[in-house]
Amino acid sequence: MAKKKKESGSVKRFGTRYGRGVKERIGKIEKLRNSKHICPYCHQPKVIRLAAGIWKCRKCSAKFASKAYFVEKRSVSQPEAVGTSKPEKDAQSPEGQQDEKEES
Repeated sequence: MAKKKKESGSVKRFGTRYGRGVKERIGKIEKLRNSKHICPYCHQPKVIRLAAGIWKCRKCSAKFASKAYFVEKRSVSQPEAVGTSKPEKDAQSPEGQQDEKEES
């Protein structure tokens, strides 16, 4: 019995050109790109792709950068990996600690 042929979806337009592997990769990317994306600001599935890596929410009008073919699953409140600040050790400054030692 022959294997059932995979549905090719949007890559049918290429016909017999470019080979199976390339068409499978293109099909996965297009499926990701054209799916519903959730806005990281208002959490509504209203995000559209303006260009590679540039996204806009149609509900809250937020324009932001993310991955080229899909919106990254990251909360707005999370700090960026680059440029994160170190947590402060104490609220007191080192000058305040010296004053306490002198008074004792």
